[in-house]
Amino acid sequence: MKRLKERFDEVFLYDFEFSVEPGENPAPICLVTMELFSRKVSRIGADQLIVGSVSPFEMGQKQLFVAYYASAELGCHLALDWPLPENVLDLFTEYRVHTNGGAWFGGNGLLDALTTYGVNAIGAHEKAEMRELAIRGGPYSSTERVALLDNCESEVQALKGLLAAMLPQISLDHARNRGRYMKAVACMEHTGVPIDTENLRRIGIHGSAIKQKLIDRIDAPFNVYEGTTFKVANFERYLAQEKIPWERTVTGRLKLDGDTFQQRSDVYPQLRPLKTLRSTVSKLGNLKFTVGSDGRNRCLLSPFRSKTSRNQPSNAKFIFGAPRWMRGLIQPGSGRALAYLDYGQQEFGIAAALSRDEQMMTAYSSGDPYLEFAKQAGQAPPSATESSHSAVRARFKACVLAVQYGMGAQSLAKRIGCSELEGRALLALHRRTYPQFWSWSQAVVDYAQIYKRVFMVFDWRMRVSAATNDRTLRNFPMQANGAEMLRLACCFCTEAGINVCAPVHDALLVEGPAGEIQELISEGQCHMRRASEIVLDGFALRTDAETTIAPQRFGREHENEMWRIVFEIIGGVEQGCS
Repeated sequence: MKRLKERFDEVFLYDFEFSVEPGENPAPICLVTMELFSRKVSRIGADQLIVGSVSPFEMGQKQLFVAYYASAELGCHLALDWPLPENVLDLFTEYRVHTNGGAWFGGNGLLDALTTYGVNAIGAHEKAEMRELAIRGGPYSSTERVALLDNCESEVQALKGLLAAMLPQISLDHARNRGRYMKAVACMEHTGVPIDTENLRRIGIHGSAIKQKLIDRIDAPFNVYEGTTFKVANFERYLAQEKIPWERTVTGRLKLDGDTFQQRSDVYPQLRPLKTLRSTVSKLGNLKFTVGSDGRNRCLLSPFRSKTSRNQPSNAKFIFGAPRWMRGLIQPGSGRALAYLDYGQQEFGIAAALSRDEQMMTAYSSGDPYLEFAKQAGQAPPSATESSHSAVRARFKACVLAVQYGMGAQSLAKRIGCSELEGRALLALHRRTYPQFWSWSQAVVDYAQIYKRVFMVFDWRMRVSAATNDRTLRNFPMQANGAEMLRLACCFCTEAGINVCAPVHDALLVEGPAGEIQELISEGQCHMRRASEIVLDGFALRTDAETTIAPQRFGREHENEMWRIVFEIIGGVEQGCS
């Protein structure tokens, strides 16, 4: 504990109990804190947790707040109109750092962490009972109120033991940086995404009719569905008939995941309606967007859940996990506007900057790295443009993406519909054009295989085993450092008072008054640029901005064919019912 005493006057271990309805912000029930140095315990009931009340502790530079999955506690701060602490240490994020990639570890909950570190654990059954009681909501009897406070105190005592066990391996500066992001997560979850609830309601009511009529209308050229079921045998027959190659699993089955469908649809555009139909039929049968009474989509953003440390919100509950046409349901309120701020070719830029490949950095800085790659490789003239050499650009883009995802010549050939020999030739061009990148990429793999770990700029790491393939290792720096970059951008934006509705892979959805949206875009892009420069040692990534001003809908997805068809069906069904 000496390290903590040298840096902080007070260290608070704390835990809220709260209830939360789907799509709503948390309603705090009680709070227990323990100041680590004095061992003073404070038990605070619901009668003291009133919106606008004064927080019971200081939250300055000399105080540190320790929690497990801190965004939950910080969300309670926001619900109570309390400020957020300056310094946060989240033992959940540190547990993820130190166990990431380890196949022998179980889950990531507090009980899992306590078990891993050999700390006396609170009873799982008791914890579940108290969680159910909190979810039930009040009013609570005096016995129940005491039980909830006792449960909070038991979690705080468990945190004390866990902190002692974990502290020797925690880098406080990196940990505080991750805790800083959990503050941003709390802000984004508190804000949520504005939704057109009326049209969401209409989709939900008529889901069954929409499914069948969509299948009747779109499946005719494919003849894949039987009723509302996607039949793999019928799809195999269609692929054979159209001579479309398709990747298979090691057991010989067709790979039917979203990424494979996307890749094949890029090469064979006639598959796009079927891809959209399949994802739409699946979503209409499980429409569970969590939308609060204020018309905003809120769900856990699940930070640090993936191996690369990216967020993993539930696709069933998060609007950005839905088929793309459904994003037309995102709509700012009257007088409001949204801006979608997106890093341009983020992974290519990260690869160029981290490898310090001058040719690659030049390609990124050109604004169109795919076409510039073709020019650098001598496959397009210096005067080439996207319109004059669209086919060449498409092939070189596919090659760049194949390299980023560690694909070999065979996979690249299948992706772009060429021979394996042509795929090898494209990859060879990439190696000749960007030798420094390939040297760096191989060094990443070699280091990981020797030391059984791979580290990123801000100390996110992954354990490596014999089962970890080279493709994962080569792609890891781009994905994990991209996640670091977006987290830092989220921190800068939320700390500057920008309403960030949601992080979306390599983009931010921000909101503000319609008359101020251009200023907000400029400020947000400055923060994102600064984040990229910090992660990439001075190399700046560009950002694009897409604006949506009420009563417009977000993006262009609502203008596409699927949106039109769905609401044409809904209109017909409603007219028939009237």
